[in-house]
Amino acid sequence: MIEFVRNVRLWFAPERIEEEGVTPDYRFSLANERTFLAWLRTSLALIGGGFAVDQFLPDLRWEWRAGLALGLLAAGVLCALRSVNHWIRCERAMRRGEDLPVSRFPALLSIGVALVAIAMVVVVLAGWES
Repeated sequence: MIEFVRNVRLWFAPERIEEEGVTPDYRFSLANERTFLAWLRTSLALIGGGFAVDQFLPDLRWEWRAGLALGLLAAGVLCALRSVNHWIRCERAMRRGEDLPVSRFPALLSIGVALVAIAMVVVVLAGWES
């Protein structure tokens, strides 16, 4: 828990990361940043998908529409928050010369998106107004 709080503090003061270890090869830091940006793009796509479900499927029953939209929006929010935390954790590990941190988040996100997609297939096959 203390480590998580420290990571959250670094979200807002990334210059303090320089206090740890040694500066890694800049290419690794830039690759870490590109990965962070890819996660943010994924987050934006999930959020956009949530809004699209809500706005472009007006004939879908409200419960289904809200459930699918909220599922995608929640995944987008979690993805955005997880991306910055993962960026900090990787940057710290590189500076300390440690192995990069592993995460279950990609698997959980994939399962969540797959479940929403399956629900959307069910809705399409069952018809919009069922």
